[in-house]
Amino acid sequence: MSFGEPWRLAILLAPLALLLAYVVAQRSRRKYALRFTSVDLLASVAPRRPGWQRHVSAALMLAAVSVLVLAFARPTTTKKVARQRGTVLLAIDTSGSMAATDVTPSRLVAAEAAARRFIAGLPSGLKVGLLSFDSSARVLVTPTSDHVPVLAAVDGLSIGGGTATGDAIYGALAAVSALPPGADGKKAPAAVVLMSDGSPTIGRAGQTPEETVSEATAAASKAGVPIETIAFGTPAGTVVIQGETVPVPADPEAMAKIASGSGGKSFTATTGNQLNAVYDQIRRTVGFDTVRTDITEWFTGLALILAVLTAGAALVWMQRIP
Repeated sequence: MSFGEPWRLAILLAPLALLLAYVVAQRSRRKYALRFTSVDLLASVAPRRPGWQRHVSAALMLAAVSVLVLAFARPTTTKKVARQRGTVLLAIDTSGSMAATDVTPSRLVAAEAAARRFIAGLPSGLKVGLLSFDSSARVLVTPTSDHVPVLAAVDGLSIGGGTATGDAIYGALAAVSALPPGADGKKAPAAVVLMSDGSPTIGRAGQTPEETVSEATAAASKAGVPIETIAFGTPAGTVVIQGETVPVPADPEAMAKIASGSGGKSFTATTGNQLNAVYDQIRRTVGFDTVRTDITEWFTGLALILAVLTAGAALVWMQRIP
């Protein structure tokens, strides 16, 4: 919680001063009562009253004033609101290393299950597209607000060859840039969610794989399209190629560079459950907006309730309304 006019909180000094004055007044009253030796006269000057009950109305009154000061400072809070306009391009690695079984039952099967769960949880107004990449990148479904064909395309993913991560980024950017602007003439915010288990192995036009990825990442940053990356798999992953066991460890560092270079966030998952948790975090980022809401009326209402309780307590225990 924060306040729209925080300087007004200084007025809280007023109820604090009232509290100190009340304490002083109570002590002075006791000293004044002790001057009388006549019990009958003392009873008429300082009649016996309930102990703690006589302080309740004062405490409630001070609480009411304090809450009113908080309301005067315009308290606000934040909440998540489903984004009704935007684009998410999901890019999934389908290279040969995704056949590794270090993640049960395999990296690709676990990735498909997590992707379906991710897509199903996105707001209906959000456009979603799907791209797969191995030796090359392919846009399987262009961004659409109909999530059904995207879910169907996830079910049809299959293992390929190398890892053309740079081509995947370029393909995602092309799919996003091809979308028409909205009624206001502006394009909706877009983000790419890139899930891969290993290092890029295929470059473009004579470039090394790393050079292609670096240029593609810079292009994403220039276009204002953040890339949320997920490094999926364990360091112990292996696949069998022509009878030979080949290690295919996950490469979180490569994914982290893409995320940081494009303005996105990087995540690491070594199990299906962890991948689901990562997608949940990303969904909250790309699928929802954080909006600030004024809650002054709640504090005003609480202050009114406290004021009524103040009067009720005084009437019950003191036989009067202050």
